[in-house]
Amino acid sequence: MQPPEGISQLLNRWSNGDKTALDKLMPMVYSELRRLANNYLRQERQGHTLQPTALVNEAYLKLIDQKSVRWQNRAQFYGIAAQLMRRILVDHARQHKAEKRGGPEQQRLSITSAGQLAVEVELDLLPLHEALEELATIDPQQARIVELKFFGGLSIEETAEVLGVGHATVERDWKMARAWLRRKLE
Repeated sequence: MQPPEGISQLLNRWSNGDKTALDKLMPMVYSELRRLANNYLRQERQGHTLQPTALVNEAYLKLIDQKSVRWQNRAQFYGIAAQLMRRILVDHARQHKAEKRGGPEQQRLSITSAGQLAVEVELDLLPLHEALEELATIDPQQARIVELKFFGGLSIEETAEVLGVGHATVERDWKMARAWLRRKLE
C-alpha cells in the first residue's frame, strides 16, 4: 500500500496535466485557503459584502486557471493563493468605490494587527495596494514579502521558503518594507 500523496506531489502532478490531482488536492488545501480568506476579511471594514467562502471560491477559480505556473511546493501554492485573494479584494474595493461615487466608504485595514508595526496605522485598501505596486518597482522582493506576510499570513519561515531566501533576509526586508510603507501611507 502506497502512502497518501502530499500537497507538493499533487501540485507536481497537476502541473504535469493530471486533472485528477486537483480533485485530490482541493480538500487538502481548502481549510488553509479558508484561513487565509478569514485573515484578509478580518482586517476589512465591518459589514464587508464578500464572505470567506466566496473569497476562497473566487481564488480557487483563479488558481485552476493558472496554466503557466510550474507548481513546486505548498508554500509557493499558498503564496500565489494569497496574492490572488489580495487582487480579488482590491478589485472588490474598486467596484465598491465605483458604486458609491461621491462618498466612497474606505476599506479599512490595520497593518499593525497583521504585521506588528510599531505604530498603529489605519489604511485604505486601495492606497495600500498602490503603495505596494510602487514598492514593487523599487524592491520587488520587499513587496512580495509584505504580500505574503501581511495578506497571506505566512510566517517568516514560510515566506523564506516561498521566495527561496534565508530567514534573516526575510526579517531584514520585512522591517525595511514596513518602514517604507509606514512613511508612504502616513
